[in-house]
Amino acid sequence: MDSQSILKRLKELADPSVLDGMSRYGINTSKALGVTIPKIRFLAKEMGKDHELALELWSIDFHETKFLASMIDDPQMLTSEQMEEWAKDFDSWDVCDQTCNNLFRKSSLAFDKSFEWCKKNEEFVKRAGYVLMANLAVHDKNRKDEDFLNFFPEIYNGSIDDRIYVKKAVNWALRQIGKRSLFLNKKAIECANDIQKIDSKYARWIATDALRELKNPKIVERIKK
Repeated sequence: MDSQSILKRLKELADPSVLDGMSRYGINTSKALGVTIPKIRFLAKEMGKDHELALELWSIDFHETKFLASMIDDPQMLTSEQMEEWAKDFDSWDVCDQTCNNLFRKSSLAFDKSFEWCKKNEEFVKRAGYVLMANLAVHDKNRKDEDFLNFFPEIYNGSIDDRIYVKKAVNWALRQIGKRSLFLNKKAIECANDIQKIDSKYARWIATDALRELKNPKIVERIKK
């Protein structure tokens, strides 16, 4: 199956009502077809891994072709150059998050990229840095908790960014790291308390929202198990 036949199939799966839903979540639908994620995942499973096809699909420049590319690409074949090129193409939170969730987090380069990208100015590249932190906290089971301590200064620094998609990603990273273990829960609460002291309504929102979850007795009990 080549990229053009896949595009044709995606168009056949498109539903205009999906575009309406995307718009409600602040997604620019000018480059979207309107195919649900479950349908794209089903197609990806049918196709299997294919690095070269993933590169072709990414270049077509629809949200759905990019989603599919991130699902069928082989994380072991990812290079730093490819990750940088794809990150530069992020122009919406959904493409950013799907690519990080489906592909980038599985790369051995993910930890370093999270540090690099959270310092960038481009909104969705910066978001990707924090989205990777959140993903690694959940999925990188073999990494030592101490490694995640290095993320807290970057979370603190990012907390004054007033852009909504950066702000929400900073909050997400803080919460996910804080739910990884009791040790990191304590450290995340300390970080949130420091953020709360910053004279910024964006920082205060990040801290208050994170503390509400990180101090929740049910969450703490779940972390203990």
